[in-house]
Amino acid sequence: MPPKSKLGQNFLHDASAIQRIVAALGDCSSRTVVEIGPGKGAITSLLATRAKHVLAIEFDRELALRLRDTLPPERVTIVSQDVLDFDFAAAASATGERLLVVGNLPYYITSPILLHLAASHASLQSAVLMVQREVADRVVAVPGSRDYGLLSATVQLYGPVERLFTLPPSAFSPPPQVHSTVFRWHFAPRIAELQIDEAPFLAFLRQAFAQKRKTLANNLRAAGSTPDRIAAALTQAGVAPQARAETLSLRQFAVLWRSLKAERAASPSEAAPPIS
Repeated sequence: MPPKSKLGQNFLHDASAIQRIVAALGDCSSRTVVEIGPGKGAITSLLATRAKHVLAIEFDRELALRLRDTLPPERVTIVSQDVLDFDFAAAASATGERLLVVGNLPYYITSPILLHLAASHASLQSAVLMVQREVADRVVAVPGSRDYGLLSATVQLYGPVERLFTLPPSAFSPPPQVHSTVFRWHFAPRIAELQIDEAPFLAFLRQAFAQKRKTLANNLRAAGSTPDRIAAALTQAGVAPQARAETLSLRQFAVLWRSLKAERAASPSEAAPPIS
């Protein structure tokens, strides 16, 4: 069955890499593992011998049929579905525990999948994911680095991430034009620790990173905050007036968000647009 380029199909065939990916999940002998994009089943076949059960989500119906014919149904359930429509909460509820996730993510929808996992964080324990190296660089980036941005802050809001290893194009068939990096994401949201409201804070991050070449103050002004409020909030958060969003830690963003929220609450008569 030839790969479908429009679905971003590059099948992993490096046996050592497959072993390392499954090992990175830890002991899953009593756990349910959700695999995103099993493809031809290279990782799935090994998972079937290691995990209690595997839920393999495959969008390509032809591949899904092939997987059903080749994998043991008592160990592997093939879900023919778009992963963006998959209900992780329902799957976790059915198993009675948080899920482990593994997957070679299609490059063209990597960010939407990561955001879907973030939104499903309450149902997930950890994930071992393979993405384009440049995307992994952004996911694990620290404040002040070239790659730090909205994706970094959003992913890390839901738990720590660590780079594991990088694979060359030759590890796949057909070989992609990029290197791929495997990283591990432990779901431990910082919502309570940072004293933030999840949805408004995420909207605030999008505004803060709206235009990378602009200062944070300019981005917030464009989102509707007044210069005086912004200046006071930056001072309270210990952030320089000309700072850019990519230099701030999540803790600084949280202090800034709370300060702006308090400023708005203290001036109810003003009709300034809300941050979120």
